[in-house]
Amino acid sequence: MKRWAYILSIFTLILFFVLTFTYEHPTVVGFDESINELIYGNKFISFFHLFGETKFIVTISIVLILSLWFRQRNYRGMLLVVLVVGAGNGINKLLKSIFERPRPELVDQLTSFSFPSGHAMIGLLYIFLIAYILTDLFASKRATITLWSIATILAVLVGLSRVTDNHHYFSDVVAGWSIGFTWFMICIYWYETRKRKINTLKKSA
Repeated sequence: MKRWAYILSIFTLILFFVLTFTYEHPTVVGFDESINELIYGNKFISFFHLFGETKFIVTISIVLILSLWFRQRNYRGMLLVVLVVGAGNGINKLLKSIFERPRPELVDQLTSFSFPSGHAMIGLLYIFLIAYILTDLFASKRATITLWSIATILAVLVGLSRVTDNHHYFSDVVAGWSIGFTWFMICIYWYETRKRKINTLKKSA
């Protein structure tokens, strides 16, 4: 990954911590309400919540693991999927239990807590992971830019879908994107560091 992506992950971590202390501040609450009024009920955006559903993400993760095993016997890559998606999901649930922010008022609302948004966080994690893995297959700069542009747009739409359905505040979604990107880059740092060490050992052998 590019150096700027690691630097960005530090800023997203800072943004997450800022939101943990400010999501009840009148300014943030007002901004949440403004975004909600802007996109609430948007059927196009709402459609993308399907890409953040647990069953869909589990299915995609299994496909990724199997493809990495069948094509390359890439066990480190298989572990990367588990760390990014599986551990990321565990982190999200832990954070929800720590902050215990109630969801927006809505009839038949979900019973889990609201902060940070799981759709935003886990959606970004698995979508960016797919883009990262595919980048290795399509080495051209144009393909890389296209892949990451599509991944970013899709992750944004998955996160915003929870605001259109009124299942989350916009600040929940921003927090999910923020901590999700930070966790993604931590995992990528581990993966690429291990990859370099193994390649160095093979060259010196």
